[in-house]
Amino acid sequence: MTDQGSSGTGAAMELAARIEETMARAIIGQRRAIQEILVAVLAGGHVLLEGVPGVAKTLMVRALAACLGRDFTRVQMTPDLMPSDIVGTYVFDSASSEFHLRRGPIFTQFLLADEINRAPAKTQSALLEGMQERQVSIEGTTHPLPSEFMVFATQNPIEFEGTYPLPEAQLDRFMLKVIVGYPSAEEEDGLLRRYHAGFDAMDLKSAGLEVVVSPEAFAQCRAEIASVRVADELFSYISAITRATRDNPSVLLGCSPRASVMLLLASRVLAALRGRDYLIPDDVKQMAPPTLRHRMVLRPEADIEGLTSDDVIAGVLATVEVPR
Repeated sequence: MTDQGSSGTGAAMELAARIEETMARAIIGQRRAIQEILVAVLAGGHVLLEGVPGVAKTLMVRALAACLGRDFTRVQMTPDLMPSDIVGTYVFDSASSEFHLRRGPIFTQFLLADEINRAPAKTQSALLEGMQERQVSIEGTTHPLPSEFMVFATQNPIEFEGTYPLPEAQLDRFMLKVIVGYPSAEEEDGLLRRYHAGFDAMDLKSAGLEVVVSPEAFAQCRAEIASVRVADELFSYISAITRATRDNPSVLLGCSPRASVMLLLASRVLAALRGRDYLIPDDVKQMAPPTLRHRMVLRPEADIEGLTSDDVIAGVLATVEVPR
């Protein structure tokens, strides 16, 4: 995130540097994943984290919440989880002879839905209204959620037994799908040394994680992002990329216009994090995989051949003409 040659104020770049430096006290490596998550937070989007167990998906979100001073709530998604376990329900108070709302865990700022694909479709759908409109309806009454409400959902890419695949409508609500991979050998060695020295992932305060940005500074960063200039040619470039996924012979269902919007918003944030007040094609190229990979359905024969969504995106980026 140190692309110089900028003409912006650099508030977003400075914020990103502070957050990365602070999160490094708890997490070794995963810089690309952290950057993509921060892009979604600054753009106000939701994140789907995919990775095998034990690669710090939950720790990453907890650490970011600590750096931003956000409320954090984790829900373990299970097959017997009911929608009311997420949004809450009205309970009768015999003392006052009235019904009172017992709020569910969705009434928070950062909600981590751990192993979201283990919950049945009805419970997964309980998140949809909150993700789209930042409100929930409980027994006919609408309740607003916190203005900074975000859903971080995790899923295991390997284990499918006892899971309920997320429907396309819900996948489309996530701005980014972030792949969290294994650390390098050097990073894993450093992880072992850190735990040997007494690091406790459950005690982030002792690791030195603290709030590093005020609400005013965060709002300034968002204002800076909103002022990022986008040339007309780049609007056409973004839409050409998403349209190309619809015409690809390996794709059964291509990306929707919402994907174009999400790609624009994510790319603007990345430009600001790199210290620029203008968008360039490289910003779009970098944000295309996390923004588009979960928004297309490949044909069965493509799956059989081992083709992935990222392969399709790479092919699209190689063929769509880049504006000068």
